[in-house]
Amino acid sequence: MNLRSKLAIAFAVIGGGAAVLVGVLSYQTASHRIGAELDRSLRTSAGEVAAGAVQVLAPNELTRGPHDDDHDEARPMAAQVIAPDGVVRHLGGRPIAFPVAPGDRALAAATTGQSFADVTVGRDDYRVLTVVLGGGRGALQLGIDVDETRHVLDDLAVRITAVSVAVLLAAASAGWLIARQITRRLVRLTRVTEEVSAGSRFDVAVPTEGKDEVARLAASFDAMLARLADSRADQERLVQDVAHELRTPLTSLRTNASVLKRFEELSPDDRRRLLADFDGETRELTNLVTELVELATQRYDDEETEPVVLADVAAWAAERARRRSGRPVVVDADRTEVSGRPKGLRRAVSNLLENAMKFDPGTDAVEVRVRGGRIAVLDRGPGIPAGEEVRVFDRFHRAASARSLPGSGLGLAIVREVALAHGGSVFAEQRDGGGAMVGFTVGGVLPDSHLDRTGA
Repeated sequence: MNLRSKLAIAFAVIGGGAAVLVGVLSYQTASHRIGAELDRSLRTSAGEVAAGAVQVLAPNELTRGPHDDDHDEARPMAAQVIAPDGVVRHLGGRPIAFPVAPGDRALAAATTGQSFADVTVGRDDYRVLTVVLGGGRGALQLGIDVDETRHVLDDLAVRITAVSVAVLLAAASAGWLIARQITRRLVRLTRVTEEVSAGSRFDVAVPTEGKDEVARLAASFDAMLARLADSRADQERLVQDVAHELRTPLTSLRTNASVLKRFEELSPDDRRRLLADFDGETRELTNLVTELVELATQRYDDEETEPVVLADVAAWAAERARRRSGRPVVVDADRTEVSGRPKGLRRAVSNLLENAMKFDPGTDAVEVRVRGGRIAVLDRGPGIPAGEEVRVFDRFHRAASARSLPGSGLGLAIVREVALAHGGSVFAEQRDGGGAMVGFTVGGVLPDSHLDRTGA
């Protein structure tokens, strides 16, 4: 059973149940009030008859039906007296005799008391009041025909049943219409998800009209598809770029491997150059694979955030760069503290320093500046060509002046990913006096940061 049918049945059950409950309560209330009114009328009439006003037993032409042949139908009441010795005498009204029960005879011999009973005489049903007359006169039995009352109640029951059925059908119809309105978009959304699942396509139009929960679900699914499409495009672009970048070192290694077959024939200088080239290409390939793994898995994004002093990050990266290259690195940093991932931030600053030293092969010091949530690395290299300020952070992008230099083209791309993961951005500018200033910003600066400058 689909959701539309379930909702329609639920509406029908709730609406029909409410209608039946209201109908039953209405019927019981009406029946109780009519019965109470009959009993009150019998008491009033019995008092009048006991006082001698027997005209209440006379025919009532207003109650006579058009097909009645006599006046019996026009006389809804009948009265009889039970003497103390049990003799029954018809007093007036319809010419019928009510059955006398032992309790009625006991009342005839008593001084006070009354009782009600429902009896059937012939084809008619009566509500009978037996009341003591007092003074040794026995008891009066006064009965009224309740067939008309029963007809009214039966007609009321039929009407209540008809209304309940109508409400049930109306509730089922309304439930089906509402369920159709709700599930129509769900069915369309389900069709889209099945299409995406079957064909692995993400460029599928998702219906997002409306402002209810279904619309929110559709909008979330549409956003998810957009992110999946972007992720898939990134993966495809990464695979294509990797294939392109790996081709050069692998080709060189394959060439060197072929030359190694004639290693004994080479001169000592050629051997040294071959081994050096082999070692360099191997390191280049290793670095490329390492950075690809970090970029693809985003290991720097897996850490838990914690308070990080950016000056400490810069000092750590500077010491690492000094140890590896022997170059001087100057750190000019305040004590800004941010909520971040220390390993990712260290990796980003290290990549900036490696990039600066690659393009600035001189002996001058490379500078790291930290101001607020902004980290910049400054060198005295050739600078950044005009129009390349943004593209230098693209994966595998290599400017024309840098294609002869070692590197994978992924270092600055990782810097950008780290910056984005920390709610920041990247920048690349020309440095006054020559060189470049490349860096990134970090969001989440803690308000209690101390901005006293320190040097390292």
